[in-house]
Amino acid sequence: MAKWGEGDPRWIVEERPDATNVNNWHWTEKNACAWSIEKLKELLTDLRIESDLAKCKVTLVDKCDGEAVVNNRKGKLIFFYEWDLQLKWKGRITNGDGTVIEGTAHVPNLSEENNISDLDVAISVSDSSSTADILKDFMRITGKETIQAQLGKYISALKEEFSQGMILPRKWEDGKEVKSGIAKSEFNNQQALMNCSKNDVKSQILRTSMLNLRQIFQCTAEEFYKALTIPEMVHVFTCGPVKMDVKAGGIFEMFGGNIHGTFVELVPNKKIVQRWRLKSWPEEHFSTVTFTIKQKEDHTEVSIVQSGIPQSELDVTRENWDRYYWESIKRKFGFGSFIV
Repeated sequence: MAKWGEGDPRWIVEERPDATNVNNWHWTEKNACAWSIEKLKELLTDLRIESDLAKCKVTLVDKCDGEAVVNNRKGKLIFFYEWDLQLKWKGRITNGDGTVIEGTAHVPNLSEENNISDLDVAISVSDSSSTADILKDFMRITGKETIQAQLGKYISALKEEFSQGMILPRKWEDGKEVKSGIAKSEFNNQQALMNCSKNDVKSQILRTSMLNLRQIFQCTAEEFYKALTIPEMVHVFTCGPVKMDVKAGGIFEMFGGNIHGTFVELVPNKKIVQRWRLKSWPEEHFSTVTFTIKQKEDHTEVSIVQSGIPQSELDVTRENWDRYYWESIKRKFGFGSFIV
């Protein structure tokens, strides 16, 4: 039999009056559910998501189902959390007509199994209009990033808050005390970052930007609208085969398929909204292009807003609009114009 104060340090209890979980050998658990719900609501409610394009705000954490617990086993902290979140948001286009669109953001699986950068945030809107489509795209990209960042703060706060008191002081040989702290487990942020693969880096969120263009054409609004929606006329200024089903949901292809997408909204002689992409862009990534056509006394004014352009493609996209659309339309149809 070992003498008092000697032997396996896991069994030395003389300096722990309550003799609780000596040297952190036994499994202990702390419930973090109530704290997590309050923290998630604090981080997400009234969250503002704004840019030059749009101003949106999370108005309510409508659903927060799940659990969070922290375990200590042999001095090692294990964080377990799994949440299903439903958020309500509303927003408007910054320089629009003030129309407010409402929608939801669904986070189906906030858990330790998923990296924050890979976290799914599904965006929906309660309206079907060009404004709603623009805001949906804005929330799907910029809103998703902002929500992911806030949820990352929740995870960091969870680990900081619930590491306190979970690992108790213990004594090792030679009388040197090991102080409490967070164990270096596979769940620590630092270790997780070290374990990131190259595929994780490639899967980071695509950074996008937008274009705001304005042109004046010496033609009627009807003539300009036809130039973009009658396949035979589109063929003239693109100088190549055209596929075009001019209706909401109809597809279009131009320039040998290098530009393709679908029509979202068509208001004859006034507005055209398209989901639009270049073939060279990341797979399945579309921008939203809105043509606003205004008939003036002796000319037609056209405003073009394009959101969701990959940042690396911004300058090329601007140049292509000038070269392959505006210059060609003016030259082929005689819509001589001046730029404002």
